[in-house]
Amino acid sequence: MPPIRAPYDRLGKTQPPKMDDQKTSPAQSRQKPTRPADPADPAPPATADTPPRRRRLVPLIVAVLIVAGAVAWWHPWNRGGTSGQPQEARQGGRRGANPMNQPQPVHVATVAQGEMPVVINSLGTVTPLANVTVKTQLNGTLMNVAFTEGQMVKKGDLLAQIDPRPYEISLRNAEGTLARDQALLQTARLDLQRYQTLLSQDSIAKQQVDTQASLVKQYEGAVKSDQANVDTYKLDLTYARITAPVSGRVGLRQVDPGNYVTTGDTNGVVVITQLQPISVIFTTSEDNLAAILKPLHAGTKMSVTAYDRANTTALEAGYLETVDNQIDTTTGTVKLRATFQNKEGMLFPNQFVNTKLLVDVIRNATIVPTSAVLNGSSGAFVYVVKPDNTVTVRNVKIGPVDGERTSIKSGLQVGERVVIDGSDRLKEGAKITIPADRAAGASGASAASGASAAAPASSARHGGHRRQQQSQ
Repeated sequence: MPPIRAPYDRLGKTQPPKMDDQKTSPAQSRQKPTRPADPADPAPPATADTPPRRRRLVPLIVAVLIVAGAVAWWHPWNRGGTSGQPQEARQGGRRGANPMNQPQPVHVATVAQGEMPVVINSLGTVTPLANVTVKTQLNGTLMNVAFTEGQMVKKGDLLAQIDPRPYEISLRNAEGTLARDQALLQTARLDLQRYQTLLSQDSIAKQQVDTQASLVKQYEGAVKSDQANVDTYKLDLTYARITAPVSGRVGLRQVDPGNYVTTGDTNGVVVITQLQPISVIFTTSEDNLAAILKPLHAGTKMSVTAYDRANTTALEAGYLETVDNQIDTTTGTVKLRATFQNKEGMLFPNQFVNTKLLVDVIRNATIVPTSAVLNGSSGAFVYVVKPDNTVTVRNVKIGPVDGERTSIKSGLQVGERVVIDGSDRLKEGAKITIPADRAAGASGASAASGASAAAPASSARHGGHRRQQQSQ
């Protein structure tokens, strides 16, 4: 009996067998004889297990197609054909315009002539001229404290009082001993005069006169010793009054009244710091030593200005006092001391300050804003504005710099105009435009400083404009 073939539908797909065929028992299937395949018969298109396998492949194929479509839709090359070409066209249009050929807006300043100070900037520490720890010079009970913490005191003012009664008693005892010995000395001197008279009359032996003279000497020594004891106790009474050794400001109290103080106390009673005048110790390089010593030895008072930690606010002005006697070999620097009157009390001990030492002043110096000086491979240079509103590069040799002003030793003439803002877009022979509100140049050293001070603000505005163009 031939095997049962699955029927085909119109599309060539196999159809599932009918229920009657599926209900054939296994015994009947074993009884049906099989014949060998005939080569002339056509091959069966499919077996009964083919449809489930294809059904499993269909969802997999559909999922792969969905993923491929999603990737093709998201990937940038899908948008490159529409938006990339116009963007390149726009960029090409901007490149073709060549903005370097367009006049560039810049800000300029006029080269001025004025005084340029030669200043040495350093870091320093406020150091008091006197910092005294007041200690007791005798033992005793501290009766009272006569100062207030933080009070300004003068030299000789009473600070504290130690109980003076034991020393007053000792003083009276020493004075009594002195009076007794002085009386004995007076008696011995009178006896010596009598003995000398009798010796001249040859009435007594010379030995007795010599003995009396020696007794007078003994009494004289005893009187001197007694006088020293009296002076000692008087000094103790003076020490019982603890007074300020220097003028200055007292710190926190180290001992309270009622305590027994001794000369071995390390903390003392109070610490007094002199504030007026006060000094600042700062360091500078040994290379500047020659420029400092020359006017110092000539007797010139070199001005020193102390600034705060931010180096923006001037605290006090003073003068250079002295230079240390040796150079620190580890750092190659030398210490200097400047003195300040500190009338306003702006300088405080151990305060960190910035110092500016005025060494010299250059007269009739050529001055430009510091923002006009640029650095390149050939050194310092500036952009000089020509009468036809084009710029040219000119190398310059710079001199001392004072903040926003720079002196030029050579390369510029007074009255020429230099670019102080917008130079990053310039080159040799570039055309420029000068805004009307900033076309006026600086007149004098102060005007040059003002022009350079305004440069950062205009640079920030142009920088923001350039960032806006780039974002577009």
